[in-house]
Amino acid sequence: MDQALDELKKQTDDATIYKSIGSLLVKSKKEKVTVDLNERKELLDMRINVLGKQEERLRSQVKELQTKLQRDLRPLSPPPS
Repeated sequence: MDQALDELKKQTDDATIYKSIGSLLVKSKKEKVTVDLNERKELLDMRINVLGKQEERLRSQVKELQTKLQRDLRPLSPPPS
């Protein structure tokens, strides 16, 4: 996404730009493609942030469950000597 935006910045405003829609390439204006890419990038960044928070929460839950499981599996009394 960043590479595409960088390449768009290098192009002149009247450059011919094509946007990929499915298996088609459609001629589009530089401004519209830039706006679309920025919106998609913002959405993806938000999604990455949400997934990161979910991962942290899941890791914490796994750690808590692991601790509980280890505690529950410990023998109640020490083995006889």
